[in-house]
Amino acid sequence: MKKLMKTVALILISTAATAQSNSNLKNTNAMKRVEFISDGLVLVGNLYFPENFDKNEKYPAAVVGGSLTSVKEQMSGTYATKLAEQGIIGLAIDYRNYGESEGQLRQYEDPELKLKDLEAAVTYLLSLDYVKSVGALGVCTSGGNVAYLAADDQRVKAIATVAAWLPDEETLPLLYGSAENVASLRKKGEEAKNKHASTGANDIILAYHNTDQTASHVGPMEYYMDNNRGGGVKEWKNEFAVMSWNTWLDFDPMSKASEITTPFMMVHSDNSALPDNAKKFYNELKGEKELVWGEGYHFDYYDQPKQVNASVESVSSFFIKHLN
Repeated sequence: MKKLMKTVALILISTAATAQSNSNLKNTNAMKRVEFISDGLVLVGNLYFPENFDKNEKYPAAVVGGSLTSVKEQMSGTYATKLAEQGIIGLAIDYRNYGESEGQLRQYEDPELKLKDLEAAVTYLLSLDYVKSVGALGVCTSGGNVAYLAADDQRVKAIATVAAWLPDEETLPLLYGSAENVASLRKKGEEAKNKHASTGANDIILAYHNTDQTASHVGPMEYYMDNNRGGGVKEWKNEFAVMSWNTWLDFDPMSKASEITTPFMMVHSDNSALPDNAKKFYNELKGEKELVWGEGYHFDYYDQPKQVNASVESVSSFFIKHLN
């Protein structure tokens, strides 16, 4: 218990990392805005191509998702560009309700709906003549989302996570202060859901803030608060739909680990989110697996060149092995 509490505290400690421009992580490979359908909704992604791409050849591909409330112009786009440098087509997506994708419940978080969107992205990639096989990469929250995907969709031939958010029911009271606080958040979520059903109003709060206790996540949130990092991405909104509380708190990727037989790579560190949960998740995976234990704080894995480049080196090698 003490160890877990220490872990939670570490997540809320500022990394004091020197902000570096995302331009250090970009390449000049071709990128195309694409659209595909999930549950009748138009979803939007950015498709990144390897250098000297030839549409008559066959390439491995991967769908890439990012953190809670993130958009494709943030960490998912960063990783998709880097995968393309390694010869893997990368598709960074906006889940429904976020960014350019459709969905009337803006900023609404639901892991089951995100699973459908990931599966739709896999369907889209497999429809392309130049794609021979598909993997999935999830950063932070999407690490948990691709765990859902791995347990549900055998079309995906390899899965990777970077600094994955892997909560379970046992961690919630520690993450949100107490069981009573968790119950209070669930009540707020139900009230907001009922309000939306009766009036159409979608109550919104801040998703992240350093000190504002009304935000869904409070603490030193330097990636989101820094306009030179994630906070400066104009397509992103620092918003969380209050009616999301129950679906967000029900998010339990840990329960999926024992169902996963797809080759799986995890990149994590002692100072990334819930490292003990990450180790437990890894131990419960049933298929071929690799664990890469790196260095750095959680947000470093979003955009800092040292962590991103090291992660992509490991993940791309793993993908090339299993997607070719």
